[in-house]
Amino acid sequence: MFIKERLFTPGPVPLPPQVIKALGQQIIHHRTPEFTEIFLNTRKNFQKLLKTDRDVLIFASSGSGAMEASVLNFFKKGDMVLIINAGKFGQRWKELASTFELKIVDYEITWGKTYDKDRIIEIIGEFPNLKGIFVQHSETSTTTLHDIKFLAEVKNKLDDCILVVDGITSVGVYEVYPDELGIDVLVTGSQKALMLPPGLSILYYSSKAEERLSSSNIPKYYFDVKKEAKKQINGQTAFTPAINLILGLNESLKLILEEGVPKLAERHRILAEMTREAVKEIGLKLLSKSPANSATGVLTPEGLNADDLRKELLKLGFRVAGGQDHLKGKIIRIAHMGYFDFMDVIQVISALEIALYRMGYNVEIGKGVKKAQEILIEKIKTD
Repeated sequence: MFIKERLFTPGPVPLPPQVIKALGQQIIHHRTPEFTEIFLNTRKNFQKLLKTDRDVLIFASSGSGAMEASVLNFFKKGDMVLIINAGKFGQRWKELASTFELKIVDYEITWGKTYDKDRIIEIIGEFPNLKGIFVQHSETSTTTLHDIKFLAEVKNKLDDCILVVDGITSVGVYEVYPDELGIDVLVTGSQKALMLPPGLSILYYSSKAEERLSSSNIPKYYFDVKKEAKKQINGQTAFTPAINLILGLNESLKLILEEGVPKLAERHRILAEMTREAVKEIGLKLLSKSPANSATGVLTPEGLNADDLRKELLKLGFRVAGGQDHLKGKIIRIAHMGYFDFMDVIQVISALEIALYRMGYNVEIGKGVKKAQEILIEKIKTD
């Protein structure tokens, strides 16, 4: 039986036709006026996405590369930093900080929960010499959103502290304006809401963060912000760029800006609401107590292995993600960021109902779909 595979994983995500076309064209040489023009335009459009005049750097790497650059360039060995450790990628901040010899205040949080504001106040009281706060805006492994504004207010109470934010599954989903939010370093990656294959990471840094570049004593070579900034402002890169991915990014940014970031954020909010309310209507529970709009983490019923459910969904042509570490076999993660529309959600909920039914779970076929449809119809009424 012919089955068309549909991608609902939180990275990589489906690609728009315009991006596929850009990726498939004959490659150009990067040390040419043609590439320089495209690269400068891409950087300018990314600044529009973030609503900033500050520099944005594009690296040929996964998002973890820009995460590493955040540690290498804006800190010194021995600096004390607070890690909001609430998932797999909070752990990555901890691993990076440890690798490059920062002193860590590890605020470990149960996966699926966000931080406690009172505890944050206690921590800065205990450690007033913090030089940085590291956090995921949207923790992909737990599909959890963390409040950035509060952390920005907190770091402003300290003498010399910067806020470093992993926006890998929030940029392109929310209105992420670092100048307004008080973010000092923001990183993101290409394979999420930017609607590209993996291979690009992007780094924004504030004027406060820039002041630290000259004092950082951590060795760096490839991920050297000063070196890259000097080249990229003139439309080139210090090392060979991922040429066709940049061509693709140029196209995806056009699509995002054409839709408009506020409308884009509202679309993602509705997609997330449809998904969350539909799975609850079926009788399933959400993992996150502070759910993000990028993807939805769903706990499987007692006795039902999540990876078996994923295999059943794949038989129907729907590929979703599973849980990581201790959540493996316990959750599925359904993405709805980037190149998704409302009917995509209707489809994946329908498939989820069928998969659960085929596995013997007591589900009323069409109940979750109906709930998602009702939310969509209400949106159409008010649009």
